[in-house]
Amino acid sequence: MRLIPPEKDPEKAPDEAGFAPDLPHRLDALVRRGGAPALHGVVVARHGSVVLEWYGGGEDHVLNTPLGHVDFGPDTLHDVRSVTKSLVALLYGMALESGLVPDPGEPLLSAFPEYADLAADPRRAGLTVGHALTMTMGLEWDESAPYTSPANSEIAMDLAPDRCRYVLERPFVEEPGERWRYSGGAAALVGAIVEKGTGLRLQEFARTALFEPLGVGAFEWSAGSDGRALAASGLRLTPRGLARIGQAVLGREVAPGWIEEMLRPRVPAWEGVSYGYLWYAGPGARATAIGNGGQRLFLLPDLDLVVAVTAGDYNGPGQDAAPAAVLENVVLPAITRGDAR
Repeated sequence: MRLIPPEKDPEKAPDEAGFAPDLPHRLDALVRRGGAPALHGVVVARHGSVVLEWYGGGEDHVLNTPLGHVDFGPDTLHDVRSVTKSLVALLYGMALESGLVPDPGEPLLSAFPEYADLAADPRRAGLTVGHALTMTMGLEWDESAPYTSPANSEIAMDLAPDRCRYVLERPFVEEPGERWRYSGGAAALVGAIVEKGTGLRLQEFARTALFEPLGVGAFEWSAGSDGRALAASGLRLTPRGLARIGQAVLGREVAPGWIEEMLRPRVPAWEGVSYGYLWYAGPGARATAIGNGGQRLFLLPDLDLVVAVTAGDYNGPGQDAAPAAVLENVVLPAITRGDAR
């Protein structure tokens, strides 16, 4: 696999990176007027430099465990929830470029020879790794119940004695490839494929192959009842560490042959937004990793712009408000020079 060891991200004043010089004041004003509820952290990076770093305070959790009030700072780890899925796709791509995992067109169950009984079903044997990467497996899955309830398919999976079998034996509700159906189970399968191919636990492969070479800094990866890292939602990173990963994706510093495939729109998710390989795509060339509570990693390649947001509105009906307001009402309007150079 190929990594370009970076220097520490240099700091730049906003106007040096093509922003209005009052960019930090615009963000402060948004927060003061209540326009970014439960906002915890923001890092904006452009042209290889961090140009804005902001931290607040508020109630926080590690998955379903309350932490109480936390005053956030540069070194405070934060759940990124389902942003984890997108980073698992990146890890898969790194393993793929090293020839360690099957490519997206290969049969999914070929990576799980222990489930020969499931592979005996021709329809199930037709599932591909790509169906998991695009969440189009056609299997029954419902995450509409709270993430504290076993009625939620992701929670039921995490409680099952065999996580991957639980996912793969779900009944079919439509033809594979036909429709995007949000599924933490799909990410769990991709994570398991990475572990099988690399011979390393997911967190160890991430640490040695991605986080340490990029200088991401401290991280944690919450585990399920089986002791294995939760590929769907378990990562904890600092906002700056998250932004650093975004810069590496934009700059093709990791898995350069994979990133375009990973971010390419492949199936409609909702109006105006498509899904690639465990990443959301659109509008335009924008790619986004999304996590419960307002966690976001926005990549805007045309502007050479990365925006990492952490927030604490977990399971809230308005959890999209804070990251959307940061990007659309503060960062983008403050750009004074639109070139990506």
